[in-house]
Amino acid sequence: MGVSVREEAAQARFPQEKPIEDPVPFVPNHILGELVSLLIAFAVLVVLAALLPAGLEPQADPLATPEHIKPEWYFLAVYQLLKLVPEVVGVLAPAVAGVALTLLPFLDPSRERNLRRRPVAMAVFAAAVLVSVGLTIWGKLS
Repeated sequence: MGVSVREEAAQARFPQEKPIEDPVPFVPNHILGELVSLLIAFAVLVVLAALLPAGLEPQADPLATPEHIKPEWYFLAVYQLLKLVPEVVGVLAPAVAGVALTLLPFLDPSRERNLRRRPVAMAVFAAAVLVSVGLTIWGKLS
């Protein structure tokens, strides 16, 4: 008798949900609605492109860079390097430097990790940072 009273109290507090008798299937109904929305959006885009076409600018000359165009700040050092040295050196030097920095931990014979006891490594790092910062500032001002 005690169990049935407890069950009735639980059912009164937490009634069981009735199963949905006629669920709407996802595959034909919802996907069809999404497809119709996509097609309407695409049709609006096509109509706008036809009514408001983009203006034609003068044809670009790949061999002449306008003076006012500059890259983002993080490419200014390489941009300035390309102005100073031949193209092959300006393209290969950053690539070789990147590969060298990647391989440096594997090729370094020194077991010392304290930077104060590695003056050559610190001097090379400081020179690389100064050259990079200098080329970046020079590229920004030129």
